[in-house]
Amino acid sequence: MVAAIAATQSWLDRHFLPSFLMSRQVYVRIETAVRVAIAASGIALILAARHLAALLTTRTMAVVAAIVLALGASELVLRNVRLRPAEWRAVSEEPLRRNDPRLGWTFVPARTGYNTNGGRTIAYTFDAGGYRVRNADQPVDPARPSVLFAGESVMFGDSLTYDESVPAQVEALLGVQSVNMAVYGYSTDQTYLKIETELPHFRRPLAVVALYMTALFGRNLDDDRPHLGPGLTWLPPVQHPRLTTLARLIVPFRRERTVERGIGVTREALGAIVSLARSRGSTPLIVVPHVGSEDDLERSLRRRVLDDSAVPYVMVEIDPAWHVAWDRHPDARAARAIAGAIAERLQNRSTFNTVVSPGPSGARRSTAR
Repeated sequence: MVAAIAATQSWLDRHFLPSFLMSRQVYVRIETAVRVAIAASGIALILAARHLAALLTTRTMAVVAAIVLALGASELVLRNVRLRPAEWRAVSEEPLRRNDPRLGWTFVPARTGYNTNGGRTIAYTFDAGGYRVRNADQPVDPARPSVLFAGESVMFGDSLTYDESVPAQVEALLGVQSVNMAVYGYSTDQTYLKIETELPHFRRPLAVVALYMTALFGRNLDDDRPHLGPGLTWLPPVQHPRLTTLARLIVPFRRERTVERGIGVTREALGAIVSLARSRGSTPLIVVPHVGSEDDLERSLRRRVLDDSAVPYVMVEIDPAWHVAWDRHPDARAARAIAGAIAERLQNRSTFNTVVSPGPSGARRSTAR
């Protein structure tokens, strides 16, 4: 009963971060349902206290011993199961990934994989550099003037054709080669490491565009993969007990100090992306897609990460109905809105000489700094 009363919405907001998989409204309903269930359990325990006390006096040791042995046996069994980082998803899912000692994972290069979503079969083609391309015979040319795109599945174009993806649509608007180096499941620090790795390969990088989403901030706190600590110190994966790992997947509770640390490292990583781009004479831009309107929690977190670090960013509010079938990833309309916002910010730079058409309707640029 005390736990149900103490777990107020403000307390829950400090320990359970916004989710990409569900809307804020659904998340709050689930939290409320769990609080009600805990309260009901407390009432049931109070009503049955006398009977339970009689049982516990005779069976306590047996129950405790059974629980301890069961947990120990479960941990031993699970140690024989190879667990990958939470954001890797299924091993055989297209596009295929492979281990990378520094980044955690990357896409398998020089191949084409196929996946089906909403009745559409999508081809994911990669050149020898591991960049997504339209066709295998059209690899990225590092010598050409280019706009580099980094991030995760939203930037990559999950469940979208190559031409529907954000980088391809920006290329169509600006007439400049776009390089799609985004990788599924990446956090902000992995995005920075990817840019740091790939940027030196390009002779004329005109702009570096990286994605940040408040709904994905939680993955910046994961340490079961190579990750960056304060000061952008590279750290190897942390091996947690298997039962702890599974418990965190089911109940994504975060300590306040863990969240604060994550905010600090995320600021550093975004600032480093901006500095790295400028060191090569490139225009840096952080694009911030948001599905629907921000609530107070999301707005506060976004401001703490982005405004307090003073990075150049453009926020794009996306219609909640603009998502692919059976998934919350942006569809082609949403990708067009994001691409339009990016092109609008880049077209005024002296490095771009083509005229960009106005941004598509349906995208409301609520913030631009």
